[in-house]
Amino acid sequence: MSEQSLNEVQGAKEEEEENTGTNSQPGGRTAEEPPEEDREPGREAEEQRTAGSPPDALETVEEAETQADLLDDAEQPKEPQIAEIVENVGNSTATVKVVLVPEGHVMTVAFAIGLSIQELKRHLASELRVPVEVLQVSLDGRVVEEQKSLMELGVRPHSSTRMEMSSTDPSSHPLRPLRPPEHDSMRDVITVEVITDEGLFQEVVVEIERPRQQKAFLGGYRHRLTGVEYHHAAVQTLPKRRPDRGVVTFSRDTQTVQLKSQAQQCPVDVSTQMTGIGCYISCMNDELVTPGKYTTADEYHDRRLRAVICLQSYTRRWLAQQAVDRLKKERQRRLTWLEIQERRRREEKKEQLRERRHGWMNPQRREDFNLLYHALEKWRSEEEQRINASLQGAERKAALCSLLDKETELIATIGQHYIAFQNNNFDKIVKNLLDKSAAPHRWRAADGHLIEMDNQHTIRARELRDLYNSVSLFTVSQEQRCHVLMSLKHTVNEQKCQLTQDIVDLIDREVDLMKREVKTRNLEGLRKRICTLFLQYIKTPAFNPAVGKLLKVPQNPSKLKNDVFCCHSCHRYLRSTNFIASASGLSGRCKDCTRVDNIARTRDDFSCYKNILRRLRADEQQLNKEAKIPFLLQVEDIRYLVEVLWLSRSALNASSDLYNLVFVRWDHQRDWSPWNCILLSKEETSAHLEVEDIDKAYEAAFICGVKHKHRRAQRHFSQVSVMAEYLDSQPAAAIGNQLVSKPITMATCRDATDTSPDSAH
Repeated sequence: MSEQSLNEVQGAKEEEEENTGTNSQPGGRTAEEPPEEDREPGREAEEQRTAGSPPDALETVEEAETQADLLDDAEQPKEPQIAEIVENVGNSTATVKVVLVPEGHVMTVAFAIGLSIQELKRHLASELRVPVEVLQVSLDGRVVEEQKSLMELGVRPHSSTRMEMSSTDPSSHPLRPLRPPEHDSMRDVITVEVITDEGLFQEVVVEIERPRQQKAFLGGYRHRLTGVEYHHAAVQTLPKRRPDRGVVTFSRDTQTVQLKSQAQQCPVDVSTQMTGIGCYISCMNDELVTPGKYTTADEYHDRRLRAVICLQSYTRRWLAQQAVDRLKKERQRRLTWLEIQERRRREEKKEQLRERRHGWMNPQRREDFNLLYHALEKWRSEEEQRINASLQGAERKAALCSLLDKETELIATIGQHYIAFQNNNFDKIVKNLLDKSAAPHRWRAADGHLIEMDNQHTIRARELRDLYNSVSLFTVSQEQRCHVLMSLKHTVNEQKCQLTQDIVDLIDREVDLMKREVKTRNLEGLRKRICTLFLQYIKTPAFNPAVGKLLKVPQNPSKLKNDVFCCHSCHRYLRSTNFIASASGLSGRCKDCTRVDNIARTRDDFSCYKNILRRLRADEQQLNKEAKIPFLLQVEDIRYLVEVLWLSRSALNASSDLYNLVFVRWDHQRDWSPWNCILLSKEETSAHLEVEDIDKAYEAAFICGVKHKHRRAQRHFSQVSVMAEYLDSQPAAAIGNQLVSKPITMATCRDATDTSPDSAH
């Protein structure tokens, strides 16, 4: 059948559909037809099969069913023939109308009936651009299994069926058709009548594909008599592929330029008309052409050179402007960064001073009380110097006595604050102990997730913690208090000892007094005694095994063998946790004796050294995750480095503000250590870290002084076994030639001076 006849048949079909479509509903069905929801499940498929499917397909299906029945009756089936027939039937297509719930959009797909619902879902998922897992297909209100095919669901070849599809996650993956709304009224499947070889008309179901790109206009022609215009349409059938000849060929047609020269010469019989005798030719439209100035090759190339130079000059000017703008931006960014760094340093200093002032006004830590005693000593020394400089004789003695009385009053006031601090923090300490004992065991799995595990000890500790919190509440009603006391009595009665017996007696006494309607304020002492005894019960490892690992003194005497030391001041045998640890080992005095001695004599404040150590550890942790030396040093070691080696001032500008000094690396390529460090202010740190070659940036005398301090630090920390393994390897002769220095005690730190040359200031 020619293309023109096919177009005429299709145009007639479209006109017929337009004539019949005036009475149709917006959903694509006529007014006489019942709605698709009211039809029977197989009615639409039957109508489509009887109206539009070719008779050959029906005969093939009926033949297959008849042969299958005959084979079942005869019990001698021919399996290869049945398989071939079923395969042919499974390759046949059917029209599947999918309704998108809840929008109601309809998608029409021509699909092979031998494929499964899973394949249909994959096809529709690619069309709708949603995951396959969220799609759910249902037929007649029932969800269809993915393994079943359309043939198993009763769909015949070349028929049509209707299914509903919904999304299990409509909020994240809604079902919406991707084509524009104006295409919804267009048909997806049409029926075309074609003439077979026998001269008969046969209806063929054709599925229309809508490509996303616009088809190209291929031209057309116009009928001379009727004036009808026909346009060439692009077909959807791919062109036939040329057979492979098995020979690899190459062509140079697209790589070679062919030039052709052809001369044009007027023929001999061509003449030109001009004015003559008896013939006048008008010259109104003539153009006067005058020859211009002749341009030589040198002049042409010279003009091109000047044009190139002009273009280069403008281009270079533009590049120069770009470079200047880039430098301006970098300069502005640098100034902004410096301003941010300066603002950050000011904020850090303000925060430190704010914390220092808050520690003065409201001491909540032991460091705050050390700060108070340090301020008291500073005030006393200033007053004493003022009195000695201005007064003499009896007046001086009277002023010193008055100063001593004021100092005594201030010490008593600080002591009262310390007692209140201990009372206020007692509840926090107890709560922290109970929470730690009741915490589950935690560890990191291989995949990074945090795993928690409870055992019988942690569960027991959690029950005792909750019971202690209930017993500590004194503001509950009398009935609730009695219920809590009965629970406590039942808990402690599980073990029989003198402690549990005392708790039970106190519980019975409080219950008896509450029955006698004794006032609540008179029962506070008794209730505190019950809380104290119950806390002692919780701290007993025999009753609460989880708390044994948190006690300062372990219950197993064997663990105390190598962990007990004698304090040289109070002559008590204490554990190592009660002594101040440093890189050189444990101090000879315990923490209590050191604190008392600091309050009575030196009254030093170590908060500035703690800030320096904290800043050093944070910086080294960012540069090297495996840094160890900064974490081995303690506050006493930092104090030795700052006061003894670097004299509490910056190496460059001699700044003595301890809250503005930090330790950085001397050589950037090596890890930080006491023999590879320099004490600088925060403003000088950024400039020093940008130095690439130290020998070129600093003078020789300054470098010699810094290295001398490094050698002193090596000699000091070489006596510590833990720090000795991190020392740089040096020849034995070089170490023997170094000066031998004695350990410097912290009592003489203030009078120690550094005789090394320092040319930085």
